[in-house]
Amino acid sequence: MARLQEKYSRRSIALFWLAIVSIVIFSLIYFEQIAVLYIVATLSLVVLLLIVGFADLEKVSRDKVGGFASKVE
Repeated sequence: MARLQEKYSRRSIALFWLAIVSIVIFSLIYFEQIAVLYIVATLSLVVLLLIVGFADLEKVSRDKVGGFASKVE
């Protein structure tokens, strides 16, 4: 994965994943597989909630976040 990030930027990888997910969702809607789409959406929501639930947010400081935190002062 590190080699892949050296070759492509984070934005390119995110756009690639966005395109893949969009194609899958469009295909499921087009072929009227709404039941499968419902299951995929439910499972992805559960995974997102698990990631947020187990995230260790206490150890994140403003210095580590970067972006806007470095400009505020």
